[in-house]
Amino acid sequence: MRPVSPERRELRVAMIGHRFMGRAHSNGWRQAGHFFELPAKPVLALLCGRDATAVADAASRYGFEATSTDWRETVARDDVDVVDVCTPGDSHAEIAIAAAEAGKAVLCEKPLANDPAEARAMLDAVKRAGVAHMVCHNYRRAPAVLLARRILDSGRLGRIHHYRGTYLQDWIVDPEFPRVWRLEKARAGSGALGDIASHSIDLARFLVGEICEVSGLLETFVEERPLPEGGGRGAVDVDDAALALLRFESGAIGSVEGSRFAPGRKNWNRFEINASRGSLVFDLERINELRVYEEDGPDSGFRTILATDPSHPFVEAWWPPGHALGYEHTFVHTLVDFVRAVCGGPPATPDFADGLRNQEVLDAIERSARARSWAPAH
Repeated sequence: MRPVSPERRELRVAMIGHRFMGRAHSNGWRQAGHFFELPAKPVLALLCGRDATAVADAASRYGFEATSTDWRETVARDDVDVVDVCTPGDSHAEIAIAAAEAGKAVLCEKPLANDPAEARAMLDAVKRAGVAHMVCHNYRRAPAVLLARRILDSGRLGRIHHYRGTYLQDWIVDPEFPRVWRLEKARAGSGALGDIASHSIDLARFLVGEICEVSGLLETFVEERPLPEGGGRGAVDVDDAALALLRFESGAIGSVEGSRFAPGRKNWNRFEINASRGSLVFDLERINELRVYEEDGPDSGFRTILATDPSHPFVEAWWPPGHALGYEHTFVHTLVDFVRAVCGGPPATPDFADGLRNQEVLDAIERSARARSWAPAH
């Protein structure tokens, strides 16, 4: 990778893809250096997309200096330090591998790839190139989630017995909702499993440890939908809902449920952890709160910690206590750690090795669902 110039102290970013995740990442890149001390200033250098008009409009709104419709040309440019991959899953591997071979640091949206073989090739590429790499499981960096990790690491809750992860949405309940790319296996890899349950799996690994065995169930409720470009209907070949039982290497057990068919649930990402001396509960729709129960505590029930004090992770750079943070801040925090890693600081996690492990668990759930039996997770 081209070293960051000590004179410029800039980190020039090229982003491939510009829709939902492109917006979220762009905001994160813009805000990271405004609120945190960073070793280099992120610069939104180049935005790449297939439609020249759409990408120009997005670049103007997000603050990019220039645009391109050719990702291969983009990753090869000498004036680019970082490639941020925000495309559908079927192109992650090709773009990330080319970026690594060009000596660029690589940030990639989750899940890392569409199958373990692609994820392994991506990991091999960044290791060969010696470039910084990270997969964007942004929920790890909600201050309340990091506080949960801190409490668990302290040992004060004892041995973990249970993890329950639930991620529910309702945006495709209408059977006339079009068959967008997230409903095509060739492009998305899987449905609710990879789109949202992968976050629950990443949080499980982050908070509890490695998953060794799974038992999965996948279901598609609407098997045909209108094509978004018109001209009839097309088959839906991904899951609308995914459930899995988990066994952890530590001996803990768990469950994960991801569904995009839960009316009223807009983005309900929740976990509960039960240990021998207490429990933790987090709900993304109440992102600033962590509920904690301790057996030897003064109260008989859960207490709610508002994770907005300067002592809580990342909060010292933001607002006074009680001034809430939101979804977008998880991306800012992710990019703060990534910039530091690119500039020679501690490696950023989750990295591509984590992305591969997550992909192996997703693959095991799919294999288990097909066989209707337990499957090893690696």
